[in-house]
Amino acid sequence: MGVGSDEEGGPSYTVDELAARAGVTVRTVRFYGTRGLLPPPVIGARRVGHYGQGHLSRLALIEELQRQGMTLAAIERYLEQLPPDLSAQDLAIHRALVASWAPESAESITRQELERRAGRELTERDVDRLAAMGVLDRTADDETFRLDASLLRLGVELLDVPIEHETILASRTVLLEHARAAAQELSRLFRDEVWSPYRESGEDPDHLSAMRSLSAHMQPMVVQALLTAFQRSLSEELRTAFRHR
Repeated sequence: MGVGSDEEGGPSYTVDELAARAGVTVRTVRFYGTRGLLPPPVIGARRVGHYGQGHLSRLALIEELQRQGMTLAAIERYLEQLPPDLSAQDLAIHRALVASWAPESAESITRQELERRAGRELTERDVDRLAAMGVLDRTADDETFRLDASLLRLGVELLDVPIEHETILASRTVLLEHARAAAQELSRLFRDEVWSPYRESGEDPDHLSAMRSLSAHMQPMVVQALLTAFQRSLSEELRTAFRHR
């Protein structure tokens, strides 16, 4: 399948190529377009519509929201709240965030299926980099992997970023250590400020109901807060680091 380039230099897809990359039907792509969920394609020669990486990331986000049980009306409202100038990478991060609201769902996948979903052939170095990013784990069978599908598209986009494998591993270690520390501190706060008062209240039914509701909604709220805080902190650190370069 031949893939061209869009106006920003990224890959360009026909509607058939876009549907194949996203794992949906052409009819689904066109339907999302008529509902305003997908921006219109760029019309090129011979009146052929061309879609870019942003369309692919947005389509993946829509599909993830549907898997979470959201109606099309709810998805429309969700997308309307997003800034209009989000990049494909920003949309991929949003999809990973939405997917994190659901229980972990790692799946077994063959190398052939992995490459089909990735939209490219994967070298052993590529596989090592995806494993270092936590996108997949190797198994005893060299041709089978355990995949976190919510991270695949973002991981594939990062394959061509000029970062050494050792740097990815070191970065992951830093992130895991700080994430674990944040999780432990938040768990302590939840235990001391929510669970303990509940127990001391004599198991009041209203308090129990409220705590169950909080538990159900706690993960997406915490993940959103952590992501927002991290993005702002990282942007500030990078501005400071390169200000005097």
